[in-house]
Amino acid sequence: MKKSDIGLIGLAVMGENLVLNMESKGYKVSVYNRTAEVTDKFIAGRAAGKNIEGFSSLKEFADSLESPRKVMMMVRAGEAVDKIIDQLIPMLTPGDIIIDGGNSYFADSERRQKYVESKGLLFVGTGVSGGEEGALKGPSIMPGGSFGAWKHIKPIFTSIAAKAEDGEPCCEWIGRGGSGHFVKMVHNGIEYGDMQLISEAYFVMKTMVHLSNDEIGDTFGKWNSGPLQSYLIEISSNIMKHKDKKGDFLIDKILDTAGQKGTGKWSVNSAMDMGISLNLIATAVFERSLSSRKELRERAASKFHRNSDAFSTPSEKEIHDSLYASKLTSYAQGFDLLQSASKEYNWNLDYSSIAKIWRNGCIIRSGFLNYIANAYKNDPELKALILSDYFVKEISEALPQWKSLISKAVLAEVSLPAFSAAINYFYSFTSARLPSNLLQAQRDFFGAHTFEKVDSPRGVFFHENWTGEGGDTASGVYNV
Repeated sequence: MKKSDIGLIGLAVMGENLVLNMESKGYKVSVYNRTAEVTDKFIAGRAAGKNIEGFSSLKEFADSLESPRKVMMMVRAGEAVDKIIDQLIPMLTPGDIIIDGGNSYFADSERRQKYVESKGLLFVGTGVSGGEEGALKGPSIMPGGSFGAWKHIKPIFTSIAAKAEDGEPCCEWIGRGGSGHFVKMVHNGIEYGDMQLISEAYFVMKTMVHLSNDEIGDTFGKWNSGPLQSYLIEISSNIMKHKDKKGDFLIDKILDTAGQKGTGKWSVNSAMDMGISLNLIATAVFERSLSSRKELRERAASKFHRNSDAFSTPSEKEIHDSLYASKLTSYAQGFDLLQSASKEYNWNLDYSSIAKIWRNGCIIRSGFLNYIANAYKNDPELKALILSDYFVKEISEALPQWKSLISKAVLAEVSLPAFSAAINYFYSFTSARLPSNLLQAQRDFFGAHTFEKVDSPRGVFFHENWTGEGGDTASGVYNV
């Protein structure tokens, strides 16, 4: 009997659909799940009659695979991944490949690559984005780790990946160590920002313009054929128009509390570690946390009377352009983090390639990713996306509408935290002079932390005896 081309462990939503995707592309797949009943149900159900073989024994599962054996795990990040790796290692032989396709933390993937390679095996930590539909029909795939594994998994991964409009598969080798999972983490951070921004645009249309759900859905639908074209805009249009079995709009019945699984927080933590401003994405993470405090928010709302009469109704163009400029800012922050991480971890990331990978299949797929890819292709040394010709042109044109909407929302007492974070980031980033000179003077005053001077070269530090009572000793200059 022909052995399987690849094996997959973990038959939850993503794992099950990836298996069906692989099989549909002509590959024989072995599957294993810790709970045997899950495997049996899958084999008897959606996998019935297909070139998929189920196993209740991990040893038999491993033995069923063609050499070099390729084992892909789709299990919860954390301890479960390490346990399965330890169980697999004795059953595999040198050159076999272990692939972690879950949302693992990139530092764990760095550690696992070293550990697995010490056993003579190869390790791949790969981001997989697209949700249930993407897994089945074509996700965006971001593999990194042991480069020797790439030639063996590339035919499978590129065949199951989504295809961009030009036919290119949305899958490319990212780099060594945890780079694949880092890129997926940043993808999810941008996703957090995107979702918050679109939700705020909805809120403006609902509370300030007083559009109906159908009208908001139509607006999103119209926007999806222009510069804002994206998966999240598309599904937002569908969500606004969706009705439950009673014929009521479901959106109005959903409690305004949002959950999160941690990848957005990881992005913010990584940005803080590297000294990168990710304020828009951080705001999106914090807003989810704040939303969960529903009862406390309701109590606070009863204490403060809002007077929202003194404002002008924003136009559709103001909302559209503000959303567009804010989304561009979100992507700019995400790529800024990727550039910093590439330097920090010596990954040599290809930013143009990453933008292309995200053009289809993934949650943040957007029409303007082609422009981002071209920006880095035309200038591989580009220091920041906001400096690219495309971003300069688009943000400059949107800025008047962006300013106007933020002003009107403040007067209307409508919270737009992500829109506001985006425009403040833009203003700070494009300011030749910031008030940080006073901040640094304060640090030197109370802690002798030193400062640089405008009339001296960068890297030369000074300390002032501000009170006339201090000494000349200054604190060392370092970053935590």
